[in-house]
Amino acid sequence: MREADMFGVVELGDLAGLSGTATTVVEPGFIVQPCGSTAELDAYRALRRATFVAEQGLFAGTDQDDIDDDPRAVVLVATDRDGTVLGGVRLAPCTAPDLGWWAGSRLVVASSARTSGVGPALVRAACAHAESRGVLRFDATVQKSNEQLFTRLGWIRRGDVEVAGTTHVAMYWPIDRIERLVSSTKAMLAGVLAPLRAQPLGLGAKGFRGDDGVPVPGSDMIAACDAIIPSMVDRDPEWAGWCAALVNLNDLSAMGAGAVGMLDSVGAPTQSRLTRIIRGLANASAAWQVPVLGGHTQAGVPSSLSVTALGRTSRPVPAGGGSVGDRLTLTADIEGEWRRGYHGRQWDSSSRRNSGELTAMATFVSRTAPKAAKDVSMAGLAGTTGMLAEASGTGAVLDVASIPKPDAASMGEWITCFPGFAMITADRPGAPTAPSGPALSAVCGELTDIPGVALRWPDGITTRAVTSTVTGLGEA
Repeated sequence: MREADMFGVVELGDLAGLSGTATTVVEPGFIVQPCGSTAELDAYRALRRATFVAEQGLFAGTDQDDIDDDPRAVVLVATDRDGTVLGGVRLAPCTAPDLGWWAGSRLVVASSARTSGVGPALVRAACAHAESRGVLRFDATVQKSNEQLFTRLGWIRRGDVEVAGTTHVAMYWPIDRIERLVSSTKAMLAGVLAPLRAQPLGLGAKGFRGDDGVPVPGSDMIAACDAIIPSMVDRDPEWAGWCAALVNLNDLSAMGAGAVGMLDSVGAPTQSRLTRIIRGLANASAAWQVPVLGGHTQAGVPSSLSVTALGRTSRPVPAGGGSVGDRLTLTADIEGEWRRGYHGRQWDSSSRRNSGELTAMATFVSRTAPKAAKDVSMAGLAGTTGMLAEASGTGAVLDVASIPKPDAASMGEWITCFPGFAMITADRPGAPTAPSGPALSAVCGELTDIPGVALRWPDGITTRAVTSTVTGLGEA
């Protein structure tokens, strides 16, 4: 289908419109949107009955099923200028609870509109709607005659199946949400950091290269350093100050280190913003009972914020200590809510916790002493798992149904967001896990010999979330 069928286009002969000449706009012949009334829903179902029951004989009497009664199901309809329903499609979760695995079904187009581009438009709209809902796997079972259409639209064949005594094709829409996040946040690291590896101990001692923190040579000290992006500092200064402490203290926790202090480097254009940044950092310092020992503060400059945290442990836990067959455990604080202004990107549970709860979570890794651990960062759970696997010289698979998550977050949002407090650990099967305070722990996968990260679904099918290594830094 040409984009003109839905949105209207400037005709090719009117390119002079770029210089001010009047242009001709082709009005769209129809629009696709969520079903907005009982009348539209009835018209869509009548089209289905006319097509699948009367015309094709796939069903006897009715084609309605349990999905029609699922309140989570979404129906998209195509209507013309007069509001006449020309076609529709439904999509719905495949599991209860919703794991981010949805399927489209009952795609139908009125016989009078089958050459007008309605069918492809409905398929495209269904894909876009599914991805907007945080879906990670989107399937469809299509009639054999429609396989070529779906293939042209980018769908991938999984295999033949039989529906109502007729051969159909199981297909899936490739969703690259996780791969795009990994590419935008971590994929450039190996190339950018290459000059630092030229020196002895560059990027850390063997076994800890590319880790959350770094053991300071000749001591039991662990150092970690993170910066907050300037736009976040400008937009939400106190939250930025809080998060600057949070991410660094999580880095120490992931290595089993007890925090002893922090150093800050803060810049802001005004004293007011500087004060708000420091207030957030001071609140975090008090909550975790970790002092800010010193640093650098400057006004009259563009916003900037970085914190270095120092901790101690005689037995640091590396990110790259895992091996094929080790079980993966996610320990996460799933209470809380999305930070205002960061829905789907930043989960806030820590700001409501008291010092005792924060300490219990912060000491979880040191008390568990797993073979490998990493705190879930801006690369999300899947990307962070990929970094742990890469550092260990392995791949990983995550069991989607076993991942603990908040009810308020879709699975797609949860495994690609910054979750506040979350640790992914790897250890031998059956290894004990220490109590984690208010956080929840669940075994949710294992390390494998296939690079990258796969998602394993309840029906046994696996999909690729990360196709290869995350950072390119290789085995630690």
